[in-house]
Amino acid sequence: MLAIVLVLGLVVLAGDAVVGPPRPHTGPPSNVPLAVVSLGDSTISGEGAGDYQTGTDGQNGDWCHRSTKAEVNNVRLPGVTKQINLACSGADTVDVQLGNATHDTETSQAAKLGTLARHYRVTAVFIAIGANDNPEFSDLINQCVNAWADSGSCTDGFTPTWQKRVNAMVPKVVKTLRDIRLAMAGAGYQTSDYELVLQSYAAPIGPDVASSLRSLAGCPFRPNDLTWVRQTGVTVLDAGLRRAAEQAGTRFLDLARAGIGHEACSGGSNTASEWFTRLDVVWPDLQSDTRASHALQQSFHPNATGYAKFGGCLAAFLATTDQAAACLPGPDGSLHPAAEAINPP
Repeated sequence: MLAIVLVLGLVVLAGDAVVGPPRPHTGPPSNVPLAVVSLGDSTISGEGAGDYQTGTDGQNGDWCHRSTKAEVNNVRLPGVTKQINLACSGADTVDVQLGNATHDTETSQAAKLGTLARHYRVTAVFIAIGANDNPEFSDLINQCVNAWADSGSCTDGFTPTWQKRVNAMVPKVVKTLRDIRLAMAGAGYQTSDYELVLQSYAAPIGPDVASSLRSLAGCPFRPNDLTWVRQTGVTVLDAGLRRAAEQAGTRFLDLARAGIGHEACSGGSNTASEWFTRLDVVWPDLQSDTRASHALQQSFHPNATGYAKFGGCLAAFLATTDQAAACLPGPDGSLHPAAEAINPP
């Protein structure tokens, strides 16, 4: 009997040793400013809006182009006093993920997020990423410009492989979202402590361009290429990002239709209604060996008005409990989040 008691005691002790007492959750920092944080690539860093933060406009090889007019600076939420931009123009998923990758001299965006989440109470993280991976969307736009110069079409070469490119991107975006979760967990956050939103891309160009502007005057693209970018390229990319959000269990904001009617060159002689930059050459940069290759970097990105519209829609979306929504125009001329169904992970 004594032997049985001893054995049972050892089993209990062993079980206790394996399971152990529940670890206390430290939680996010308290009595610190509330913050929202953006991560990702050029479409969220502020590329195209100008007014770039010191140190991100080519200084020492850093071309992240973080603008003071970026989307995050237009996200107004109750109690939030800090809008922090970690996005970098040209970034792909590996540049956001945890790891040793560097882009334009800068290290992991997720790791930076984890560090600042210990000093601020981060209430929301939103990200735009993936277009620079397998889809190589910026390369597509460049090839379309080159095709215009050669009197050809760019999309004939992209059409057969576009879906495969997007499919290959999806798991990379999923890993990125999970690395963001890991970084926040390392800072003491549970998933319920903050919102994580993956947003898609708005088409910077579309078919509603006057023939006089389908040139170096603003938008050097063939009509069929303009149609393909908006109706196929961005739509398929949007669907892939939606799948990534579903698989990672994050919220999703659809921007695929957000810019329709406001694309580059859609305003004719009046650019006031446009939310994207036209072909933009920084002529002085062409005189510098270190800056010449970036002289057209701002072209076909959201402008300050576009970032303000997208930021307003994101803020409205964060104020809801919807898992997914699409930014669509309302009678007031602004974008509003329309709830959409999204499958659980």
